[in-house]
Amino acid sequence: MALNIPGPRTVFGWAVQTVTTVVSIPGRVFNLLTAAEQAVRRANELVERTDTVITSAEAAVEHARVVAIAAEDVVRATKPMVQFAAEMSAHEVEAAIKLVDELPRLAEHLVEDIMPILGTLDRVGPDIHELLDVAKDVRQAVLGIPGFNYLRRRGEEKDREIEG
Repeated sequence: MALNIPGPRTVFGWAVQTVTTVVSIPGRVFNLLTAAEQAVRRANELVERTDTVITSAEAAVEHARVVAIAAEDVVRATKPMVQFAAEMSAHEVEAAIKLVDELPRLAEHLVEDIMPILGTLDRVGPDIHELLDVAKDVRQAVLGIPGFNYLRRRGEEKDREIEG
């Protein structure tokens, strides 16, 4: 049996290869560390962006909650109106639309015509009483005219002839 002993060139080649490999290990470790640092840096950036997204999402959820509560309040407040409208006929809806269309004119007449009259109503009462007193006096005077009953009956007969 023959021993397989490497020659000097093979040992030297193996030694050179081993030294080269050993010398390259720190470089490769450095490259790995650099790659790891870059991965950690990117992971940190991703975590920061994720935090920003989560914060924005939390704000959006809070805003949506506020909007939902406001919408719920509006729905609750308008529910009687919707029920009322649901019970209206098409004719009533058309009439309501026409009324709404006329509201500006109605408001104008209220302000310009009716409100000034309402402001004088406290003075109208005594004037009406005075007018009634005068009418009563005139009636009594007319009834006192001789032959008035005859004239009244004749006028009633003429009215019946016209109507009949």
